[in-house]
Amino acid sequence: MRLFAFCIFFLSASTLSAQTESVKKINVTVAAMYSSNASYYGQTTAEKLPYVLANATVRFPVGLYLSAGTYKLLNIGSGLSETDLGIGFEHDFSERLSVGLGYTKSFFPSNSPLLQAANDNNLDLSVGWKWPWFTTKLETNYAFGSENDVFLGIENSRSIELGQLFSEKDALSIEPAIEIVAGTQHFFNTYQQQKIKNNNGNGKGNNNGNGNGNVVTITEPATSFNLLSYNFKLPLYYSRASYMAELSYQFSVLGAEAITEAKRSQSFIGLGFYYQF
Repeated sequence: MRLFAFCIFFLSASTLSAQTESVKKINVTVAAMYSSNASYYGQTTAEKLPYVLANATVRFPVGLYLSAGTYKLLNIGSGLSETDLGIGFEHDFSERLSVGLGYTKSFFPSNSPLLQAANDNNLDLSVGWKWPWFTTKLETNYAFGSENDVFLGIENSRSIELGQLFSEKDALSIEPAIEIVAGTQHFFNTYQQQKIKNNNGNGKGNNNGNGNGNVVTITEPATSFNLLSYNFKLPLYYSRASYMAELSYQFSVLGAEAITEAKRSQSFIGLGFYYQF
């Protein structure tokens, strides 16, 4: 699940927690979500991959959390598309400074079409700083497995309260954000090799006409650290004391050096529901 859905879940879960009275107890948050396409730091495959997601996170008073989740691609296969287990630590050092460190282990089927399937381990460090008018979040991620990739993102967001919708016990808000992501793309080579293997197994592939069977060309990803994407996000939240619903829109534009087989600009629509015990 990490990265395209995991980030959204924790952003929403944190927003819900901030709107709930802080108490020293163990909190359990369950989440269900739909997205119109799978995004890996704004990048997608040529084939659209809508999915549904389920996640549960247990948060302890000391800042430690444990999570488990799974999601299902709606147009690929009949089984689960990924499951994951995570552990991490989050702490607010002051009203302005917050830091988070987490590790996620993901399990993908062997024929997964997802871009991130090559990197089933993710180590993430994030630092947030609240300015008077907006919040800046700096996040770095080391993704490793069949390949090794490093990503760095910076996001500026602002939470805007829109008031109550039905009663004084609910709240409506939006949180527009702009995110810039840079990183490596070794994962793309593994993705292409897996795709070619799957196609050849189905009798597909490119033939050069010389009788040698399927001949394919693999685009080697650049090993340099490049700008990958610009992401513009606009989530709308409706929350009460213990639950929150979310309607989100994201528009992503790839950087000039980003390797892709899909369109260089994409739109994503998501729906989410979060409940905290």
